[in-house]
Amino acid sequence: MNTAARALQDYFADPRHAATLKFGSGGLALALLAALLWVAWAQGGTRLDTPMGMALAGSGVAALATALGALPALFIRKISTRWEDIMLGFGAGVMAAAAAFSLILPGVEAGAVILGSRPAGAAIVAVGLVLGALFLLLADKALPHEHPGAGRHGPGWMQLRRVWLMVFAIALHNFPEGMAIGVGFSGGDTAVGVPLAAAIALQDIPEGLVVAVALRTVAYAPWQAAAIAALTGLAEPLGAIIGVALTSGFAPLYPAGLGFAAGAMIWVVSHEIIPETHRKGHEQAATLGLIGGFVVMMMLDTALG
Repeated sequence: MNTAARALQDYFADPRHAATLKFGSGGLALALLAALLWVAWAQGGTRLDTPMGMALAGSGVAALATALGALPALFIRKISTRWEDIMLGFGAGVMAAAAAFSLILPGVEAGAVILGSRPAGAAIVAVGLVLGALFLLLADKALPHEHPGAGRHGPGWMQLRRVWLMVFAIALHNFPEGMAIGVGFSGGDTAVGVPLAAAIALQDIPEGLVVAVALRTVAYAPWQAAAIAALTGLAEPLGAIIGVALTSGFAPLYPAGLGFAAGAMIWVVSHEIIPETHRKGHEQAATLGLIGGFVVMMMLDTALG
């Protein structure tokens, strides 16, 4: 640990300074939330016939799905590791199919129209995809967080309560989903946004349950576990606001944004979910869950797209 990091750790070890950090981080979060809501309002977030309005509605449904999935944790203390891996695998399959059918393919088509060449359209989506994966890579290294099975990640000098480490981990998972919904609606095309939002909401239900039950296993009361899991769904509307704001003003950013969201989601699937489902001896069951999720999303995209 370098001198600066050690000094920061010693500084915030003092309860008075730790309280200052808590207050300051809360104030910063509120300021960021206010700024994002102002951006949403400025871009027509109060009207459902605008890209921002549709993105907020779609991501709001996904956030509510997370809360709905968390409710059974009020009564269920534990899920078998087999079923937990199957549900997480199902979510991974939905995300992988959504990246392919609802983000990459529409992105290539949009890029071909905007740039006048299909290879150029594929190239701009590919650049966005790589940037999306790199963004999650950097976020994974920069933010302290903890997964129930894989343990702690990110910088070790910032001492946070375990629940906040888990919340950061879930936010890292949910944020790119919200961004994907935002980018999907930013072009004003419901054929892209609606199946994507529906698929993400579908996989958020079992995910919300798994997260809430995991929180119960680390000694949180049932209502606390359900409430925290539900609140993590708010990362999706925030991601949607940023997705629309970044891609709706300049046409080539739309296919690049679809690629960015796809890269971020593929990173989550490969780096977070699949390793988590393959560490407890239920690899086959988890893989069957993944295939089931992929098929459901493929059919959903065909029906709604």
